[in-house]
Amino acid sequence: MYHCPVELALDVIGGKWRTVILAHLKERPHHYGELRRKVPGISEKMFAQRLRELQDAGLVSRVEVPPHVEYSLTDEGRSLGPALQALYDWGLARAARTGAVIAP
Repeated sequence: MYHCPVELALDVIGGKWRTVILAHLKERPHHYGELRRKVPGISEKMFAQRLRELQDAGLVSRVEVPPHVEYSLTDEGRSLGPALQALYDWGLARAARTGAVIAP
């Protein structure tokens, strides 16, 4: 039982890596290796685990496109678009206010 809708949302997409993966998939579908390179600082094991969790939650789909595997957002995942964009915009504004550096 959840006591707040935000609690439910964070249970599904919370944590640093899930949201970062979703943000990259919001741009377009990615092959596994391409997506992996966009998320530095995470171990291979943790990356694969987070992708699986997002698939299990119904937010990400995995399609084999030989010789690659392609990941994309499902309809449910795409419904997060406005929330992901709001986080992105807030992060940019916060970086500008605080001088935090965001890698290109």
